[in-house]
Amino acid sequence: MQTRAERVRGEFGALVRLAVPIIIAQAGQSLLGVVDTAVAGRAGPVVLGAVGLANALFFATASFGMGMMMGVDPLVSQAVGAGDTARARRMLWQGVWLAVGTSALLGAVLLAIPGVLPLIGIGPEVSREATAYLLWRTPSMLPLLLYMVARAYLQASGRTRPLAWAVISANVFHMGAAVLLLFGGAGLPAWMGPLRWVPAMGAPGLALSTTLSVVLELAVLVWTIRRMPAPQVSRRPSSADVRTAMRVGAPIGAHMLAEVGVFALAGLLAGRLGEASIAAHQIAITYGSLTFNVALGIGHAGSVRVGWAVGARDAARARLSGWVAFASGVAVMSLSALVFFLAPGVLGQLMTDAPDVLAVVTPLLVVCAAFQVSDGLQGVGAGVLRGAGETHFTFLANMVGHYGVGLPVALLLGLHLGWGVIGIWWGLCLGLSAVALALVLRFRKVSLAPLRPLEEQALQTPPLNASA
Repeated sequence: MQTRAERVRGEFGALVRLAVPIIIAQAGQSLLGVVDTAVAGRAGPVVLGAVGLANALFFATASFGMGMMMGVDPLVSQAVGAGDTARARRMLWQGVWLAVGTSALLGAVLLAIPGVLPLIGIGPEVSREATAYLLWRTPSMLPLLLYMVARAYLQASGRTRPLAWAVISANVFHMGAAVLLLFGGAGLPAWMGPLRWVPAMGAPGLALSTTLSVVLELAVLVWTIRRMPAPQVSRRPSSADVRTAMRVGAPIGAHMLAEVGVFALAGLLAGRLGEASIAAHQIAITYGSLTFNVALGIGHAGSVRVGWAVGARDAARARLSGWVAFASGVAVMSLSALVFFLAPGVLGQLMTDAPDVLAVVTPLLVVCAAFQVSDGLQGVGAGVLRGAGETHFTFLANMVGHYGVGLPVALLLGLHLGWGVIGIWWGLCLGLSAVALALVLRFRKVSLAPLRPLEEQALQTPPLNASA
């Protein structure tokens, strides 16, 4: 009979083994944005601000689709936990069909966004570069959503190492392609041959490089899945299964849209304060996203661990998995908070050499340090609740926390009291803290109540006894 301490250590070890490749993949996804920011920062504040704004708008749109694809995650992990590999494979194909339809709708939304930029006060130079970036980035929507489906299937199946290899390959490619396509190849040495003919594309070059990187990531995951042993299942769309995935994924997409949307709104507000403010906002949000993706990776691993336990009808293990994930997220984000607090100036100088931007970004990174733990708690909380099949509350918590608390405070401090972009970020900090508290309390309640797999919920079968 294991002691509680032994069970915690065992769960922590299992979480780490599953989480590390996912964290590498998550951080690598964020690193694509870091490279964009670092390269664009050397092209001047106009290009940096445009790339930051366009990236924020792209992900504000894509976040709903990405969340929708995450609906596949608990369905597959609970099927794997129950030993039903055929259902897990079927849900992979239903996710593919869902990705195709969702990407078509969101692509149309992206193509309509450029016409709105001048109407919301974005300057003509930034607006022009941002528009060009979005036009070249829109084709990445379908491969991005297909990547999310493939990632959900692999991590729910316990195959997480290919996720790390995919993102490493994409980043190696992107680091070279981003510089080449932004600045052109005219300055390259003669031995590099045809690369010297590549024209300087500016911001659209960064978008093209990112799009090609996402396609490369998807190709690695598809190759991995094709080599996995799996039962033969129908690949045709099933309206019942697609509806189930949508029922689970739509609230996740809505909560991601709410969260990403409030940061996109913060970017728009920063854009109204001038080029230095929006450039500083982009640098700070890039660093914040990098650390948040570590916590998000722990959340994904926690989701799988909780989902496996629910599928295996082991409610006690589901509770333990969730709390260990929360504790791990707090530990990691406390370290990142310390780094941001102690070295904001050094981090800013890695991204830009413009004095006016550095003057703003240094205090922004101190604010970023203040909300690291809250950001980590809400990232992990969304994951473990997703594994338990609870997705609606996360959306409600994000709406109330970000739009009922965070955004009003951001408007008050940033615009009405004249604190500028610093005040906007303090509003974001309060909103994240409210969401984090709500999700921790919700998991406590959900984990003590009867748990049952999502498939049983659809069939309205008796619940799993929480005391099991």
